[in-house]
Parts: sequence; C-alpha cells; structure tokens
Amino acid sequence: MELRHLRYFLAVCEEMNFTKAAQKLMIAQPPLSRQIKDLEEELGTPLFIRDHHMLQLTEEGIAFRTYANRIVTLADRSVEDIKETHSGLRGTIYIAEVEGKAPRILSSYISSFMEKYPDVQYTIWNGNSDDVTQRVRNGLADIAIIMEPFDPQGFHSIPLYTEPWIAMFSSKHPLAKTKGKTIPLEKLADYKLIIPSRGSRLQEITDWFAPLKITPKIRAKIANATTAYELCQKNVGVAIYPAAAADLIHDENVLIREITNPEKKAAYVLIYPDNHPLSPAADKFVENISALGSADKVL
Repeated sequence: MELRHLRYFLAVCEEMNFTKAAQKLMIAQPPLSRQIKDLEEELGTPLFIRDHHMLQLTEEGIAFRTYANRIVTLADRSVEDIKETHSGLRGTIYIAEVEGKAPRILSSYISSFMEKYPDVQYTIWNGNSDDVTQRVRNGLADIAIIMEPFDPQGFHSIPLYTEPWIAMFSSKHPLAKTKGKTIPLEKLADYKLIIPSRGSRLQEITDWFAPLKITPKIRAKIANATTAYELCQKNVGVAIYPAAAADLIHDENVLIREITNPEKKAAYVLIYPDNHPLSPAADKFVENISALGSADKVL
C-alpha cells in the first residue's frame, strides 16, 4: 500500500463517483478503479458498495477512511515540518478549539504571534471539548484550546482564562422579575434547564446543585450556545452556560444573570501532547503563549 492509494481512496470518498474523482486527480477513470480494486484486495474486503446508480462506503470503508485521513494529514504535515527547518519559521500550525471565549483568545494570541512570524499559516478546527481533545490525541491538531474538565493524561496544559457561569432566560420568564445582575443557584431549581451537551457537563451541573439537595431538571442538551440562546428567546427554558454565551445576546428579549451561591467558574486551557515534539512553528507558538501569560493580558 502506498500513500497515493490513500489519496485516491479519499478522493473517491469525497466525490462518491469514480469519474469525478478521476477528473479531480487528473488521471483516467479505469486506472483509478484498478488502484481502488488493488487496495481492496490488499485489505481483503470491499471498501465501496457499487451499483449502476450510486456508490457508498461499506462499514469497513468508513473505518478505513478515518485511518486514511490521519495518515495523509500526518504525511503532509511531516513535509511541511521538514521544509520549515531549512527556510525559517514557516509552515502551518494545526489548531483545534471550542466555542465560547476560545475564538477570541486564540485570535489574540495569533495576532501577537504574527507580528514576530508573519509567514506562519494556521488551520483551525472547531468542535466541543471532547472532540477537540481527541483531535490532538490523534495527531490531527498540534495544540487546542478546550474547557475543563478534561483527562490530562498524555497532555501538557497551560491555564488561559476563567469566566463565571450565567443563566439566560426570556424577558417573559418568571425569573425576569429578579432584580440585580446575579441570581442564586437555588432560584433555578423549579425550572427546566438548557445545558451544554458535552458528556461531562451533566455530571458537573448535577454536582453543582448537590450541596443544595436539588436535582436539576433538564429540558434540553445543546452543543451550540447559539441554539440555546434561540430557545431562551422562545421561552423554552433557562439556559446555564459559561459567560461567553452572553456575547450572543443582541436584544432585550433575553436576560442574563450571573449565577451565585455558590458561584462556578469555567476554565479555558491550552493543551498539547507530551509524548512527541511539536513542529517548530507550533513549539514557538506555545512558547509565545507561555511568555504572554493569562489571556486577560491579550483580550
């Protein structure tokens, strides 16, 4: 099996059509079909289900696509890294990040870094903390900005920023009658909550309520804070999210209160692997972040 076989396979996966994939690769269609057939024979299993009207991946094909993507990505990155050592600090830093305050934090660090190293490029991927962490584990990202909690095994980490948790709700909701900029946690006990869908968040929120002998009532788990905001606007429930979600609010129909008694902080951290060295550009980027310190200084 050669690297070109993987590139051919991924091109067919993207197009789901041998003729279009061949055109994209600038080769004839029969040789492409032969190369994929050779790959299937080497693996001992079909990767595609073929008929006259459609092409789709088998279960084995879906699994192999994941491995092929990793291998091709790492191969491309290795070429870039070697070129960097001979041409100064260039190449691409592969970064993964969560939503919330992370994009603003990352943008500030990149802005500072590009003043010193203008030829470095960036590829940025966005997802939830669990997906982002896995991306670094798989070698598809050099570094990542995530939110705690996370499994620290296999990572170096640098604390970046903390923010409080807030409650968001409609101006028509009963909680709209509360005065001030804060609200005690126990005031949320009687209402249906909208919370982040990340797996660890439910336990984290349950533990937050536990000392008050309250079991939170969950109406929805949402991956995207924008959707949570829209649900609050329609008075579907009370959303509890880290404070960056308040940046989404642009009218008077959704109100914000910082949650207290007890208060809770959301923490952003930078992670990178501890089991292999970073590329020169990524290593210098981490060094720059360490020198700048807390994100409060760059935001």
